[in-house]
Amino acid sequence: MGSDNAESADGGRRQPTMADIAAHLGVSRQLVSLVLRDAPGASEETRRRVREAARQLGFSPHVGARSLRRARSADLGVIFAPAHSTELEIVEHIYPAAAARGYDVILSAQTATRSTNQAVEELLGHRCAAVIVIGSNLDHAGLRAVSRRSPVPVVDVGYGKRNAYYDVVRSSGDKGIAGVVTYLAELGHERIAFVDPAAMPAAVLRRRGYDQEINRLGLAADVLSPAGDYTRGDYFEEAGSAAARTLLRRATLPSAVVVPNDHAAVGVLQILVRNGVRVPEDISVTGFDDAPIARLSSVDLTTVRQDPELMGVAAVEAAIRRVKEPDLKPGETVVETFLVVRGSTAEPRF
Repeated sequence: MGSDNAESADGGRRQPTMADIAAHLGVSRQLVSLVLRDAPGASEETRRRVREAARQLGFSPHVGARSLRRARSADLGVIFAPAHSTELEIVEHIYPAAAARGYDVILSAQTATRSTNQAVEELLGHRCAAVIVIGSNLDHAGLRAVSRRSPVPVVDVGYGKRNAYYDVVRSSGDKGIAGVVTYLAELGHERIAFVDPAAMPAAVLRRRGYDQEINRLGLAADVLSPAGDYTRGDYFEEAGSAAARTLLRRATLPSAVVVPNDHAAVGVLQILVRNGVRVPEDISVTGFDDAPIARLSSVDLTTVRQDPELMGVAAVEAAIRRVKEPDLKPGETVVETFLVVRGSTAEPRF
């Protein structure tokens, strides 16, 4: 039998191979390969011995080589922005959804120094079966260009509507925001402001929900549009902080402010509270997403929840549907939202 330790020619440690397992057991490499591929032709006792030896030697299969041997890729490429916590939650649920369908996940990050296009090129280089893009800062024209050059299906998670180029998975952001406005109005609020972080991809849809409901209720619209760069990690918090500073310069505050992102809502909360404004006694504040920060007892934010598990599962299903039936037209999946009432909202004092 061979040594338990795999060494390189210069005596250093190296990654064990199937040949090392074969030498360790005194069997052929072909038999080891057969067992590790779960192919028929080996006894249960042989399988047990091979797997135990692989564990003892620290053997890990070469995933890249295995992918190249497949007739069809079983990898789903996922692009996300690490700075945005909601996207991380969606990614968390993509993993089990993909595994349940027999697919692996390859991640590629979009950051302030790395564009969506760069992330796409990386995943295409890995020969992924489909590409899922979460929260990209690309508009429809940009996503259309990505889908045109991609030889595999593209799924956009976050915003957009049905089109002929890529699948769309989004939450019902307009209905969610409209529901928040209705809830505040039912509490008695009539002066309801809206923070519109225009650089956010889903901003147009969520602003539409605010405008429509404010008009339906016969209230006066009050929109604050802070500038900023969506690709920056601090974009949402700073957008909220800028909006709050604008409010503080006014002679009178609105009785409520609707913010279409939880991190931006926390930015609003922090600046208001630091300047002596009580929430919810002096002003009610709401968010959107139900991100982890909204659930903290110190924040206790009333918000709109878009279920990250439903979003992740829907993205995987959309991708695999197009992989298995390439002639299908791209579709649109809308995940419903619901209101989560916490301690940042109350009836107006005046």
